[in-house]
Amino acid sequence: MNKVIMIGNLANDPEGRVTQSGISQSTFRIAVQRRFANQQGVREADFFTVIAWRQTADFCNRYLSKGRRVAVEGSIQNRSYDAQDGSKRYVTEIIADSVEALGSRNEEGVQPRNYDNGFAPPPARRTQPAAPSANDPAGADDGSAPSPARRAQPAPPSANDFTEVEDDELPF
Repeated sequence: MNKVIMIGNLANDPEGRVTQSGISQSTFRIAVQRRFANQQGVREADFFTVIAWRQTADFCNRYLSKGRRVAVEGSIQNRSYDAQDGSKRYVTEIIADSVEALGSRNEEGVQPRNYDNGFAPPPARRTQPAAPSANDPAGADDGSAPSPARRAQPAPPSANDFTEVEDDELPF
């Protein structure tokens, strides 16, 4: 199975183009910090080239910019080509199946989840007191179980219920 998931910051602005057949493409590099610090206590970063196609490319070209924190899910692809000097060059790239904007590299503190991909958070449901029913005309509390109409519905999680997690706090 060829599957990769990376979280990092864009090292450059996405470069968008459209093929002759009209398919969108976006190419950018992400810097991914290593899990452990070196002997000097510095966490080094590795840089990966990411290629996105079609709607994912359109999203990247429109909403991403240098420094933006992203999660990329896709596969690794190796290819080679002949350089102008006649030598053979090898390239390793990430072919993105999905890209999610996580926030800016300069954000501090807990921030609500970004909805830059065109989807808005679901509206919060509000519980309202039920109108008196035939079984409970005055809404009286006689010690019996409340009617189904009077039970409060739990509120769904809101966009502010997410907690910011740093890379070094992840177990993988």
